[in-house]
Amino acid sequence: MFKKLLIANRGEIALRIQRACRELDVKAVMVYSEADKDAKYVKLADEAVCIGPARSTDSYLNMPAIIAAAEVTDAEAIHPGYGFLSENANFAERVEKSGFAFIGPTPEAIRMMGDKISAKRAMTKAGVPCVPGSDGPVPEDPVAMRRMAKAIGYPIMIKASGGGGGRGMRVVHTEAALVSAIQTTQAEAAAAFNNPSVYMEKFLQNPRHIEIQILADQHGHAVYLWERDCSMQRRHQKILEEAPAFGIPRRLIEKIGERCVAACKKIGYRGAGTFEFLYENGEFHFIEMNTRLQVEHPVTEWVTGIDIVRHQILIAAGEKLPFTQRQIPLRGHAIECRINAEDPFNLMPSPGRITLWHPPGGPGIRVDSHVYSNYVVPPYYDSMIGKITAYGDTREQAIARMRTALMETVIEGIKTNIPLHQELLVDARFVEGGVSINYLEGWLASHQR
Repeated sequence: MFKKLLIANRGEIALRIQRACRELDVKAVMVYSEADKDAKYVKLADEAVCIGPARSTDSYLNMPAIIAAAEVTDAEAIHPGYGFLSENANFAERVEKSGFAFIGPTPEAIRMMGDKISAKRAMTKAGVPCVPGSDGPVPEDPVAMRRMAKAIGYPIMIKASGGGGGRGMRVVHTEAALVSAIQTTQAEAAAAFNNPSVYMEKFLQNPRHIEIQILADQHGHAVYLWERDCSMQRRHQKILEEAPAFGIPRRLIEKIGERCVAACKKIGYRGAGTFEFLYENGEFHFIEMNTRLQVEHPVTEWVTGIDIVRHQILIAAGEKLPFTQRQIPLRGHAIECRINAEDPFNLMPSPGRITLWHPPGGPGIRVDSHVYSNYVVPPYYDSMIGKITAYGDTREQAIARMRTALMETVIEGIKTNIPLHQELLVDARFVEGGVSINYLEGWLASHQR
């Protein structure tokens, strides 16, 4: 096991990884920007190194500064958390070439799955069902573009090969709009991802967003930790997640889980990862793989009893997975609400000083947050300030506990999206279960304030 690990991230995930280090008796080194000097996880770290000013490009995305911090503190491994450099193959490569263990997949796996075209090709070869579409970049000839789109069938989605987080996507409903839509998406992709390559997919009109969590060690073993439903999202950004997914037969989950495990073995994957699918009319369609820890990992930890972050570290240290697929339970139901510093209905960011912070408690409640009373939420980063997860023996109990937890939560001084969650948790359609990825957008449009 490592003696010292550097955490190259901030916010609640930095504290979450730090706690896993404590349990494993591994010293935690925090890097931080000038804006985060008063953060809780910085104060609690065994060592902390300032790596630059507030802007993430000068700090949390500054590869030389992060690696230098690992060198001066004699860290042995680097955990990237999620976001920032967590899916940057060049960073993973530089970490390993500098003599540190990277808590994540190999650079080759990150590179393969980070390019959506190569990811789809790899999944097709591994037998994972994909959304119908092109098997490579769209052709340059407009006539060939139209022919390809007609074969797939409108409406279609134009997607950037290097895209992610809901960016670099455009829906096309008619042939007349096709060529200009492709050219616009290519220009946006070149500017945002330094990769103008785009591809086509059939646009599924009303799917659910279902993801399969996996763990794979360095000895050829891999397992799936069941599924999460992440359909409650706005502009492709998740708001609320739950596990397991309501109403999907277990045999279908087991079948797709087994295919994900087979794909991991085929590509030599290691660490934690998530296969994301669109689910419609009883069928799964692969869209991408996240080669990192997910924000919503707590719901999976609740229903399986498996500490995903702990196993990320153990796997990177060369340990074998201590369980087989048959030994992974699925018990109860868990729901996670992302708590963001933003207006609850127009979702505009609301940074500033939290004058009072009182988190909820009680049976089945977990709070992942780095904030405290008098903490200043900086304006430079993502607006998420924490997550509340509720667990129950049934979905109904989990919902009831979450309602109580949100009612108990006190955050003063800034706006948060807690009122939005409170309304969603009494919404009849959500309570019924199984909403599509389009539901929240429509709900917000009909509840404008």
